[in-house]
Formats: sequence, C-alpha cells, structure tokens
Amino acid sequence: MRLPCPICGARDVREFYYQGAAVMLDRPAPDAGVEAWDHYLHLRENPAGDLEEFWSHDAGCGAWLKVVRNTVTHEVKSAELTAEVAR
Repeated sequence: MRLPCPICGARDVREFYYQGAAVMLDRPAPDAGVEAWDHYLHLRENPAGDLEEFWSHDAGCGAWLKVVRNTVTHEVKSAELTAEVAR
C-alpha cells in the first residue's frame, strides 16, 4: 500500500506509522471502574468501508496525516496534513 504524503509524494506504507482512527474517544474518569476502562481500551468499532485514520510519516518528513482509507479494499481516498491528533 502507498500513502500520498502531501510533502514528500506517494510513499510505501512502511515509511509511516499508523496512529489509529481519527475519532475522539470519551476517556473514562480515572476512578470510572474496570468495566468502563475495559470498554475504552478493548472494545473499539471496526467498521468496513471508508474510515478516517491518523498516520505519521516517521521515516520521512515527520508530518502527521489524516488519511481516508477503505478498510476493505485498502484504497486510499485522500490524505491531508493535520495538526489535530486524537489522544
């Protein structure tokens, strides 16, 4: 798979590091309990189809990208620079 870095051009996916889905998760309070933390850490959505993801170009320019990728076909629909990062 190749990702289109807006700075460096199309590059092999091995130059990038997947940082996760580009959705903000509701982080539980520190004292929320085991069940809330288990759900937050382990029970994520895994949709088929287009998904916004964060990738960092670690072996290249170091930029953070928001990539729209089809999780079934791995077709990359778009990639743009982003300063927004889900934590």
